Amino acid sequence: MIFFSLLITLALEHYRPLKQPLPHYVTYAQYARLLQDKLDGGESFHGMLAWSAGVLPLVLAVWLLETWLSGLGSLLGLAWSIGVLYFTMGFRYYSLIAEEIADRLRSGNLAEARQMLENWRGGETADFSEHEIAALTIEQVFSHSHRQMFGVLFWFVLLGPAGAVLFRLSSILSRRWTEASPAFSQAAASTFHFINWLPARLTGLTYAVAGNFEDAMYCWRTQPHAWAEPEESIVLAAGAGAMGVKLGQPLNVDGQWIARAEIGLGEEPDADQIDSTVSMVWRGLVVWLVIGLLVLVASWAT
Repeated sequence: MIFFSLLITLALEHYRPLKQPLPHYVTYAQYARLLQDKLDGGESFHGMLAWSAGVLPLVLAVWLLETWLSGLGSLLGLAWSIGVLYFTMGFRYYSLIAEEIADRLRSGNLAEARQMLENWRGGETADFSEHEIAALTIEQVFSHSHRQMFGVLFWFVLLGPAGAVLFRLSSILSRRWTEASPAFSQAAASTFHFINWLPARLTGLTYAVAGNFEDAMYCWRTQPHAWAEPEESIVLAAGAGAMGVKLGQPLNVDGQWIARAEIGLGEEPDADQIDSTVSMVWRGLVVWLVIGLLVLVASWAT
């Protein structure tokens, strides 16, 4: 059922990709903000309480519905799994944004490319060059392909729809609460670090298999602490190495240089590299599908 859930979800997302703004994401972001406003007392206990209130009730609800629907019929359980995956993965609409930015860069329309990147990533982009826009777009593709596809899939395989929701909500809270008090935000960050430890490494391995394996593993070994988030650093370093591009590097924002470690190796990124990155991510997904199909065939043969 896991294999067919993924296959049908990918087909559905291909023909009916989600559109921004995502209503369910906007609603949950408002709920996350409410929890922060009401429960942030500057203690780690408050952070764990808020995380529990933000994640566990929804995970439990998804699990109970899955159990009930599966008991009524396998097709209902399959439909529920597909629905949950469809609304928790959503990589297709981000890959479309990346491809549109690449098109703008190829046509020389830097102003539109900067605006699209700013709307997607947040932060000022007015001074960014073509290479910087391409680099940040590729970083976004790697990050979102992990947080909204491979990480979700790992926990879906492990725990079903409830696992997909657990990972996705934990990912959102770890990002949404960065401006809260340090102890409060650390609770969500530490929890996601635990949940994300193995999926991030599997994503890095996926990029290595789908791209340049030797360079990906080299960057993984030598650049694991380039970024503040260890798992994010692994994903980006392995992805950059697999693609053979240089990412990271300092950024000039409003005349101020922001220090960022260099990751990856090889060429400066451009519009074509953005398209190649999206293609590599889909090749990685094919690897997961092939493995899933082999497991399915093996289960039928026994």
